[in-house]
Amino acid sequence: MNCGQPQGKKLSIIGAGAVGTAAAHWAVAEKAADTVVLVDVVEGVPQGKALDISQAAPLCGFTGRIVGTNDYDETAESDVVIITAGIARKPGMSRDDLLDTNVRIVRQVTEEVVTRSPDACLVVVTNPIDAMVYTVYKTSGLPRNRVVGMAGVLDSARYRTFIAQALGVAPEDVTALVMGIHGDHMLPLTRLASVGGVPLEALLPPEEIQEIVRRTQHGGAEIVGHLKTGSAFTTPGLAALQMARAILQDQKRVLPCAAFLEGEFGIRGLFLGVPVVLGREGVERVLEFPLTDEERRHLQLSVEAVQRQVAATGL
Repeated sequence: MNCGQPQGKKLSIIGAGAVGTAAAHWAVAEKAADTVVLVDVVEGVPQGKALDISQAAPLCGFTGRIVGTNDYDETAESDVVIITAGIARKPGMSRDDLLDTNVRIVRQVTEEVVTRSPDACLVVVTNPIDAMVYTVYKTSGLPRNRVVGMAGVLDSARYRTFIAQALGVAPEDVTALVMGIHGDHMLPLTRLASVGGVPLEALLPPEEIQEIVRRTQHGGAEIVGHLKTGSAFTTPGLAALQMARAILQDQKRVLPCAAFLEGEFGIRGLFLGVPVVLGREGVERVLEFPLTDEERRHLQLSVEAVQRQVAATGL
């Protein structure tokens, strides 16, 4: 838990569903901003959830303000806005199945947000993320550095968790990176994964590593299969909050995020998960590094999948 409290920072979260509520909870627990605004179209839902979270303030030491509202005017002059609004996956659905409905929702939300907070950075969580962050970028008219998608932070957390479980070590001592689409063609990089500085490939046999990769690629579907009526929310909420906090507090965190690429890794005109530096200006730079031929071929599968999603948005 962070000991310091930034002054005058405002974080708005659009969508008081499970992920948005989790993000608000983590924002208060980690003291990420002075004001946290939770917005939803359903009367009473954001108000009730914000009231519940606010009552944790004496227990976690939060001294700021949390507001639940149906009115976008409460979000005015936000520094960062997290967009979670949209429908969630159910068993048997792919992320692509959400596209048509969520494009309409996300476009409307973006217009409301940017009108009131034209200087904000936007963190997009709504699925399918790589297409939704493109939708926000095109709708908002904001520069590419101020629009970013959450995926790699979540996928890498899953990857690190599965590695730690396989080896019986502390998850925080696992370093691992997932690039590409937030979907079945994501690229968990095995070559760069390590545990306390020791290469993963020296600790586990190839077949075990590939099983961890497979489980990471389908980590969201595994949770959906258990829940039946919803999808993951606790860690996605925290992943989005980590990104927002890096921007709000100018932390210069190196995190895997869906960023708009203009030639990096040989990709242009798409949002794709890559390691970036997140600070006050949003995506301050992409950390580009050489990929093997096999990694490039796998990343190209992500590119093709995102291109199909983007084409389906009609933007």
